[in-house]
Amino acid sequence: VQLVESGGGLVQPGGTLKLSCATSGFIFSNYIMRWYRQAPGEGRVMVATIDTTGYRRNYLDSVKGRFTISRHNAEKTVYLQMNELKPEDTAMYYCHARYPGLDTGYWGQGTQVTVSS
Repeated sequence: VQLVESGGGLVQPGGTLKLSCATSGFIFSNYIMRWYRQAPGEGRVMVATIDTTGYRRNYLDSVKGRFTISRHNAEKTVYLQMNELKPEDTAMYYCHARYPGLDTGYWGQGTQVTVSS
């Protein structure tokens, strides 16, 4: 099983980034996909989740209206479009896959997002 995030980097406040998480080794279309983030000294927080069909999505309150999660089941990839970035969005962003009904899942290695002028 592999989840490989990409697309992070340094961006100015108000800028945009699009994260990607390419997966392999499991049946992607059967898994709920999530993006988490972890800032230095803080716990890991769920940012966005998307169900297996792609129709149901949920977001952390602080990113609603700015971030959009999407998935492409044929490409086995989940995305996080991040607009109007703020310094408080600075964190390591992780991709997570969870089979419905199970508590555990698979993690990627993370991609760093830094929002700074």
